Amino acid sequence: MSDIEIARGYIPGSIGRVAELHGTYYHDHWGFGLFFEAKAANELSEFLGRYDEKRDGFWTALLEGRVEGSITIDGIHAEMEGAHLRWFIISETLRGRGIGNRLINVAIDFCRNKGHKRVYLWTFEGLNAARHLYKKSGFKLVEQHRGTQWGAEVIEQRFELRLE
Repeated sequence: MSDIEIARGYIPGSIGRVAELHGTYYHDHWGFGLFFEAKAANELSEFLGRYDEKRDGFWTALLEGRVEGSITIDGIHAEMEGAHLRWFIISETLRGRGIGNRLINVAIDFCRNKGHKRVYLWTFEGLNAARHLYKKSGFKLVEQHRGTQWGAEVIEQRFELRLE
């Protein structure tokens, strides 16, 4: 995997590319549409606009300089709610090559180093490959219910990892 670089922080084009990865994957596999891709792009833009490297992390997996994966730690509410793992995605090009493990490990190590006591994420039932990585990293399912925060009705799931 020496041809894959994990870069920290914003790089030009990363907002659009991460939104594109989410938009195409979730459209192709789950039928999500404009609502979901626009939400991902808007929320990622808002996050990067207030990005504080003391509490937040944004990493991209680059193959020949092109964004092929990402993961984010939003630490704005870390003290009360925990650090929020978001925008975790790997392109078809890199899926199955261990990049997801590398990104999750970078994000969890960051949280430990920053003293965050817990990390949580929202996902939904059926994303089995991601769920496998979360569980392998120690995340536990702590809540689930029907919801539409992604623009379609799914069984939303909250996973949490305690670091204390």
